[in-house]
Formats: sequence, C-alpha cells, structure tokens
Amino acid sequence: MKGGLGKIFEYFGEGVKTLSVPERATITNMGAELGATTSIFSSDEQTRSFLKAQGREQDFVELLPDKDVEYDEVITINLSELEPLIACPHSPDNVKKVSEVEGTPVDQVAIGSCTNSSFVDLTRASLLLKDQKVNDDTIFAVAPGSKQALEYATNTGILVDFLKAGARILESGCGPCIGMGYAPPSGGVSVRSFNRNFEGRSGTKDAKVYLASPEVCTASAIAGVIKDPRKLAKERGINYIKVEMPSSFPYGDEAIISPLFEEEAKQVEIYRGPNIRPLPDFEPFGDNIKGKVAIKVTDNITTDHIMPAGAQILPLRSNIYAISEYVYHLVDKDFVKRAKENKEAGYDNIIIGGENYGQGSSREHAALAPRFLGVRAVVAKSFARIHHANLVNFGVAPLEFVNKSDYDKFSLEDEVVIEDIRNAILNSKPVVIRNLTTGEEAELTYNLTPKQKEILLGGGLLRLIKSKNRG
Repeated sequence: MKGGLGKIFEYFGEGVKTLSVPERATITNMGAELGATTSIFSSDEQTRSFLKAQGREQDFVELLPDKDVEYDEVITINLSELEPLIACPHSPDNVKKVSEVEGTPVDQVAIGSCTNSSFVDLTRASLLLKDQKVNDDTIFAVAPGSKQALEYATNTGILVDFLKAGARILESGCGPCIGMGYAPPSGGVSVRSFNRNFEGRSGTKDAKVYLASPEVCTASAIAGVIKDPRKLAKERGINYIKVEMPSSFPYGDEAIISPLFEEEAKQVEIYRGPNIRPLPDFEPFGDNIKGKVAIKVTDNITTDHIMPAGAQILPLRSNIYAISEYVYHLVDKDFVKRAKENKEAGYDNIIIGGENYGQGSSREHAALAPRFLGVRAVVAKSFARIHHANLVNFGVAPLEFVNKSDYDKFSLEDEVVIEDIRNAILNSKPVVIRNLTTGEEAELTYNLTPKQKEILLGGGLLRLIKSKNRG
C-alpha cells in the first residue's frame, strides 16, 4: 500500500532479539506491502547463528544502528498487547483482529509463498496440527518455501504430521499465490499465509481471500472456520512454540547446473517452443509524446489489475504477443482494442493513474505488455517503487502530477501532447502535458536517477545494452 512510500523501515528494540532470521524475513518481505523502499533488521547474534547453520559463519558481519541515530518517525509496538491479526478481502492493509471475524466458515487453507513458509513456520504449524485432522469441509495445502525447507521438513518428520492430518503437499514455488493451481472454489473463503489477496489474484475472481499467520491458518484448517490459534493451543495444552535454530541445515545444489565457460556459452543454442517468442525491437524514446489517454484508473492500482495472474494467463509469460491481450482485462475489456487502434493511428498511448500506481507484485509484464501496446508514459499521482523501476526499464516514462488535483483535468480518449520531453528529462527541466481536447495543461515531475535517465531515453534497458554491445 502507500503508507510506506519513500520510507525505509528499521526494526529495533528488545523484542527484535527474540526473532530468528526466518521470522525477520517474513516481516521484511511484507515491507513491500507497505510500499517501503526497503526494510532493515540488525545483523546480530541471531544472524550469526543462522549463517553458522548454513555453513557460512565466515560471512557474518555485525551491523547495528548508530548510537546517535535519529529517525523521521518512531512507531512503538508493545508485543505483550499484540493479538493475532488477519487481512480481510481484498487488500493486505484491510487488517482486523482475528477475534472480529472468528467463526467465518473456511473452504480452503494454504501455507506457503515467499512470506510464511520457512522451517520455523512449518515446524510451529506441524506441532499445532500433530494428532489433529483437517476439518471435513475444508481443504488444506502446504507449499514449503524452498528446496531446503522441504528437505528439512522431510528429515525431521514434519511432513508426515501434515500428511497424517490430511493436508496436501505442493511444490515449492509461487503456485497458489499467483493463481497457478490450488485456486479457491467459486465464491469460497480461503485463508492463506501469503502476502497478497487482491481480487482475482488467487485464480478465482469471486473468492474471498484472507491473509494470516501459519498458526491462524492451521487452527482454521482444523476448526473449519477462522479461529484464534491461542484457543487451539489452550485446548491442546500447548504453550508458545519456540522453534530453535538447527545446528545445521540440509544443503544441496543437485538441481543447479553449473555455468559454462565463456567460450562454451557462446556455442549454446536457445531452443524456443511455439509459446516462446522473442521480444520485438522497441523504438527509441522520442523527442515528443503525442498520444491519447488509453485508460484512466484510480488509486492503488495493482500489477494484478494491469497484468492479471492465473492459470489462463501466466503460461503466456514468454509470449508477449499473446499475454498482451490481457492487459487491464479485469478493469476495462476494451483497453487492448483501444490501445491497438491508437497505435495504428500513429498515437502514443498514455495512462492516467492515481496514488500508488503499480503496487503489489514486481511483475515486469505489467510494464512490458503495456509498452508492447504502445504505452509511452504513465502520468500518476504517485508510483509504487518496483513498478516505477520496471516502467523505466522498458522505456515507459513514469511522470507525476506536481499538483495532484490536475488528475481531474484528463479523461478517457483525450488527445494530449508532451513536447520536448527528451530534452527536459536530459537536462532535469520540468515537463508539461497539454490536453489538446480541453485546452488545459498540467506540470509534471519525475524521480529518475542519472542511470534511469540513460535507460529511459535509451528506449529501455534491453535496447540500451544491445546498442552498447553493437557499439
């Protein structure tokens, strides 16, 4: 969301010392949902312990906050006052106490994704699940977060606890998080330990997806309704489950192919099946942008809105010609047709956006596919950081309204022009967009590093690299 835009979150305090590296990773991973630039924990004895178990203790470097550090803002969290929370449909920031929605019937539960699937999460969930059964009206699946986590769960017997309880084991990967398998039933409720629950992302448009900890997921799978895991623990006589760091982690690189020497690599032939098509050569960034507003969207548009996920669409990731047919498919089914017509008529396509445009997954196709359709600029009130970078990398100008109220000066299919934009960006000058349909104009700004200016004006990163190699 936009609460963390332009901010770096550093976590410190007595409570931090009790958190293992995997637990810290969950918190920092969710920093993306804040819109944060990045999230930081100290490198301390917990870090050393984790690296030692990975056989990498020699890589440990202690990194702590400066003693005289000053922060722009300090948020104090009293850990003794926390209780289980749950993000309700359809946004990671629609957070309530579990007690507020407890008793809601649950059709499906999933533990996994990049966020809550470490050996710590799996161990704690399995101990809650041991000698229990998944509710008859609920299906439960677990996707260990990595090959290492899966191997650890196998060696320690955790996997058996899940299987005996009636859970399904999925492969390590994004899978259900992006709607690639294990989609919820139509209209169903799914409780997931994932990081995003935008509408339709699960692969089922009308599903109601909740985000929660693995403990809440496990308790809900057993009860068949959303349930506070502390109640389950009390019923079973379980106190807080402290998961200790193992002395060593299983490690194997059996699935990794070693890189070839440079001369051997030059001889490698790339085989492309019918669903793998090379990208076209995009034209360089021009001196002026003369186009039409191809779509106007509101605040918090996600990369799932721009480039939907799901089993129907994501298999086309290597086929830009096919996947581009789904851009904004869930928002405006006429967008692709409109964008193609504008492009054929010689117009650039312009997108007008609200606050935090492009939040959510780092899905580069949300920038690449619009670029393929002729989008040359996105003019928004503000941008999510990762999508902003992706737009630059594909030669699409991310421009922001200096006065956010100017957003109201533009409507769908308005003819617009941004003159001398290349020279303005090159020389760090203001940019002005004129609405030829209404006669109004708005001043725009941009947040580009010198490197990003080079990439954007070079027509995108791929084109820039190719041009340098040819030179």
